[in-house]
Amino acid sequence: MTTNDHHTQITAALGGLAAEAPTGLMSKVFARWVSAPSSLGDVFVAFTGAGVQFLRPAADTDSIDGTDAIATFAKAYRKRFARPLMPAQKPPAGLLPTLRGRPARALEFDLSPLSDLEQAVLAATRRIPPGQARPYSWVAREAGNPGAVRAVGSVLARNPVPLLVPCHRVVRADGALGQYIFGSAQKEQLLREEGVNVDEVADLANHGVHYLASDTTNIVCFPTCSDARRITPQHRHEFGTLAQAFEAGYRPCQHCRPAVVAA
Repeated sequence: MTTNDHHTQITAALGGLAAEAPTGLMSKVFARWVSAPSSLGDVFVAFTGAGVQFLRPAADTDSIDGTDAIATFAKAYRKRFARPLMPAQKPPAGLLPTLRGRPARALEFDLSPLSDLEQAVLAATRRIPPGQARPYSWVAREAGNPGAVRAVGSVLARNPVPLLVPCHRVVRADGALGQYIFGSAQKEQLLREEGVNVDEVADLANHGVHYLASDTTNIVCFPTCSDARRITPQHRHEFGTLAQAFEAGYRPCQHCRPAVVAA
């Protein structure tokens, strides 16, 4: 038998071992990505079969077709979640309506690779209603770690899914809006579009007011709470701290939860 005949037999034998990849293997190896419009411009979104994992703004590049931006996004995703990306034929259910500002009822998330603290912080942040804002300390308490205010800031600075998990609704205790992955101006834009009276909140904070109370309901709220916005001027009372409000006989709002509500 010649060397060529031997090689031919080996090639044929190897060919007989070839088989199609098991169904679903590609989805287990690769995550998918799409480009989608948002109120802050186009974004890149990565997702698995379980839900959305990663969102970042589509950066401007010198590349006409955006290849450089896509490569940068894929690299950042792989560094965070250790999976390669491939294009998706369509976005996951609920993504486009959510990016247009509608409630994320149909949108699923796959945040299982994150730590318990990260997941708890993002879950608490998701509970902040549109048009309202909460301080970092509120998120820390709602996440079950009231002493982890600084850690909450770090988690939200690395929020893998901004816009979808609304970290733009988390502000500093002194009333300042704070930083945001898209930029502080974009954070203000999002809050204004949702109906937050940013100017009034800032003015109240400048005067040391961080809570509003109603003498008709005897409840105290964050200024952006929907209940606080219904308080008429003649029945509104302003407080710098919750302790002052409690001493005056007010109880915490059950909706915005400035403090844990007693059962």
